[in-house]
Amino acid sequence: MIKVYLKRPVCVERIDELGTGLLDKYEIYSLSGGMWHPHDEVGHSMLCSGYLEWGDWIATGADGSQWIIPNALYEQQYGELPVIPKAVADWIEKCKHDGTSVGYMLCYERQPEKVRDWIELTPGTYDFNQRRYAEHQDLLARAWLDGYTVEEDK
Repeated sequence: MIKVYLKRPVCVERIDELGTGLLDKYEIYSLSGGMWHPHDEVGHSMLCSGYLEWGDWIATGADGSQWIIPNALYEQQYGELPVIPKAVADWIEKCKHDGTSVGYMLCYERQPEKVRDWIELTPGTYDFNQRRYAEHQDLLARAWLDGYTVEEDK
């Protein structure tokens, strides 16, 4: 399976009851009151803004900055990449290579037949499916922006 990530590098670690070693790593003294790091003039400072709860994530950026990502937001922002067929991935890469826009890539008349069929047709039929069309247009745009996983051959 091919995975292509387009987001900036970020390391995320989940604070859960099985990973309590992270509490020591980040010098977290309390989960009910947020995160404290004992290296400032007054003795305690917030390592991250906000409050940390079991299941939340600590993100560390390439520059060393850290922040808390609540689990619901993590699932929304960093969840699984969209899964698309190889023909669709090839279309995205061709458009990016040619320097075209996302609007051009989404243009029905310009898309290869396999891409159009994947976007709009009910599988196994030649029936146009309006719901599928809308969902797959959104999925295609998300794959363009965030990255994607190429589905395995069946």
